[in-house]
Amino acid sequence: MTHQELTQQIFEKQSYLCVGLDTDIQKIPAHLRQAEDPIFAFNKQIIEATAPYCVAYKPNIAFYEAQGAQGWESLQKTLDYIPSNCFTIADAKRGDIGNTAALYARAFFEQLSFDALTVSPYMGEDSVTPFLDFAQKWVILLALTSNKGSSDFQTATQQVGETPLFEKVIEKSKQWATYEQMMYVVGATQTSYLKKIRTLLPHHFLLIPGVGAQGGSLEEVSKATLTAQGGILVNSTRAIIYASQEKDFAQVAAQRAAALQQEMAQYLAEKRP
Repeated sequence: MTHQELTQQIFEKQSYLCVGLDTDIQKIPAHLRQAEDPIFAFNKQIIEATAPYCVAYKPNIAFYEAQGAQGWESLQKTLDYIPSNCFTIADAKRGDIGNTAALYARAFFEQLSFDALTVSPYMGEDSVTPFLDFAQKWVILLALTSNKGSSDFQTATQQVGETPLFEKVIEKSKQWATYEQMMYVVGATQTSYLKKIRTLLPHHFLLIPGVGAQGGSLEEVSKATLTAQGGILVNSTRAIIYASQEKDFAQVAAQRAAALQQEMAQYLAEKRP
């Protein structure tokens, strides 16, 4: 999916919602656990319920890898079921060099046909550029994450006035690809840095996890990072897919996604003339 196509979906649906498919077999409703493929049975209903309200889906690959060969089958069936007008993100956080990186890229972009893959930039340019060799595929680079340990390296400085590591990552990596092929992960709970990051990245899409169960505010995120062209994907996972563990789980998920979409529509209207 191209930058233009993704932007078009945001304004057609009046939404920049990304639904995380971190499907834990221990957390899905009990009545689904006896299904032939419980993970896909759950994902199928979540997708059907939320597709009108979101523009992207983000399976966290660990939840599928942990199930072995069956998990990979569940992931492929899930991808095949996602509507073609929805952006698909493999949240795998790969980060290696040379032929290994190229093979990771082939796995996610050719075999599984994801639109985008999260990538760690820690090993430098040659750990990222192999993922950029695929037309209409996206690298989503880890910039500033929501977890507690992000302060260990990402925002740490040795002296007053020193540029933190996440800013160095952003400034350097902007040289590797345009805003039409690279996005950045920025945690919703990092509110004090959001405006600075948007200044550093005025045209790039930002993938923003952490709204909902992790405590991030959709209003704060939107006011700091939303642009007149959209420019953000806000991910919500647990607050949507695990909002209910009863037989009404899909209906409740739809209600949660619809509420976020309606709020997003208001912020989009404020940004457009």
